[in-house]
Amino acid sequence: MGRLTTHVLDTSAGRPAAGIAVALDRLEAGGPVRLAETVTNSDGRCDGPILEGEAFAAGVYELAFAAGAYFRQRGVDLADPPFLDLVTIRFGIAAPGEHYHVPLLISPYGYSTYRGS
Repeated sequence: MGRLTTHVLDTSAGRPAAGIAVALDRLEAGGPVRLAETVTNSDGRCDGPILEGEAFAAGVYELAFAAGAYFRQRGVDLADPPFLDLVTIRFGIAAPGEHYHVPLLISPYGYSTYRGS
């Protein structure tokens, strides 16, 4: 069965981003449906898959990362409002039997992502 995982790397500090709140929504006709909320561990990863089993279905999803709160907690001097606060990645799952890994590389002024393995 497929599963969804993520991890976050703080490229401005050159280390995993521990303590980032992560939320997962599935986008449906009636609006977004919250499926999971978690926080990254000391390795910048979630302790397990964010989504797996029968709930892991084809569709459009959003992962939201509380980047602004993370950088404020680290003592980074951010503008008000910060350039990046809630970083949202919208992606599709077309093959629910596969592993989807959505990493986030983040700094206070930029981010990137890709489909990892």
